[in-house]
Amino acid sequence: MGRSYPLRIPEKVLELADSKARDERTDRATALRRLIYTGVEDYVMNLLEQERISVSRAAELLDTSLHQIHRLARDHGVDTGSTPEDHEQSTKTARKLLK
Repeated sequence: MGRSYPLRIPEKVLELADSKARDERTDRATALRRLIYTGVEDYVMNLLEQERISVSRAAELLDTSLHQIHRLARDHGVDTGSTPEDHEQSTKTARKLLK
């Protein structure tokens, strides 16, 4: 879970959040969180592309799976050196070895 943080938000950003909230039939706070998450996701993909973080660290930062990180990387045009299929195959192999 997150924590509260006092923040000044420009009026234009609040207008955008209100518009997004109406479009998505949600409240302003949820729209703002989604806008922030989109920016965080882009930043994490940029760090991954620059090889400043690993795929597993990206998954940790975005609180998602390695499979989802590979999908996001592909959507952002970031080469991770492996594919979700590669990860799935390695997971299957590891499970066989543990039996």
